[in-house]
Amino acid sequence: MPEILEVECYRRTAERTLGRPVAAIQADDEWFLKGGLVRAELDAALVGRSFVGARRRGKLLLLDVDDGAVLGLRFGMTGRLLVDDAAGIDRLEYSSDRDDPAWDRFGLGFVDGGSLVLRDPRRLGGVELDPDEEALGPDAWTVGAAALGHVLAGSTAPLKARLMDQNRLAGMGNLLTDETLWRAGLAPVRPAGSLDATELRRLHRNLRRVLDDLHVRGGSHTGDLQASRRRGGLCPRDGEPLVRESVGGRTTYWCPVHQR
Repeated sequence: MPEILEVECYRRTAERTLGRPVAAIQADDEWFLKGGLVRAELDAALVGRSFVGARRRGKLLLLDVDDGAVLGLRFGMTGRLLVDDAAGIDRLEYSSDRDDPAWDRFGLGFVDGGSLVLRDPRRLGGVELDPDEEALGPDAWTVGAAALGHVLAGSTAPLKARLMDQNRLAGMGNLLTDETLWRAGLAPVRPAGSLDATELRRLHRNLRRVLDDLHVRGGSHTGDLQASRRRGGLCPRDGEPLVRESVGGRTTYWCPVHQR
């Protein structure tokens, strides 16, 4: 599933489209167009134009158009980005291993004959023009300790749910959050606002380390906890059975011994 690390790979892949004029748009799936967007608006905004920048805020990929407009791409749980038929990521954890063009929900053809395609088996992503970037919280990869503390302060929501709330902190998904809390020794079910100063510093330190480590390893699915995220899995640190429960609507694995 694409989390902040995967979308960063997509951003780098999208950089290959910069400066290449758009010749045509594939947007046959109207449901995939969000925010009231219609095909005619896309044609008017993109055909004959070029992208001059590829940015990311959390899990939202932002392509800056040469006239100031912004194309926003969201990837849901199974979306992949392909540029010139080459995928930014070969496969996604918990998605299909098939590579079916029937799952192409949105695409751009360039004057030079190349293409950009968003392929999404489960159809949970979306395309938007000029998305409200400020509706998202700070980017998880660059958030400072003080800003992270502000995200959590006063919240009675479970810690994991607060970290995954994109309006509060942009970029964290299920796998990265479980890995971060496991490394930090913090229970995902405790109230987000209950962390003391020491715990907050530990959370911030491990958040940055997880993102840096797993980026080098190759994605959100490469964490130390990942192999144990299954029924009957044991904590890689303590050897104790992991708790499996739903937190924030997502299946969660955590160790009741060292995560408190």
